[in-house]
Amino acid sequence: MTDPNAPPPEERPIHHTTINTAPVERRGGGGFLPFVIGGLLVLVLIIGWVVYSGGVTAPSSDTKVDVDVDIPAPQMPDLPEAPSLPPVEPPSVPAN
Repeated sequence: MTDPNAPPPEERPIHHTTINTAPVERRGGGGFLPFVIGGLLVLVLIIGWVVYSGGVTAPSSDTKVDVDVDIPAPQMPDLPEAPSLPPVEPPSVPAN
């Protein structure tokens, strides 16, 4: 234990050192994001042009389609007779 009558210990000043560094200058490498945004913009413009200009149209209803298809139905080939096999006895477990 410490002596309650002893004077408090001396406080030592705390020194901090701060190092200020200059900001790092960035050079190049920032062209990817504008490239992606430009690609998405072009994609949206193409989709808008197809949707609003009638780029994808259904065939007209006055088109007459008359198709006659006559294909013979396929038949299974003749299979050979199955060979006759001798009877097989079921396996047995030996008694201990």
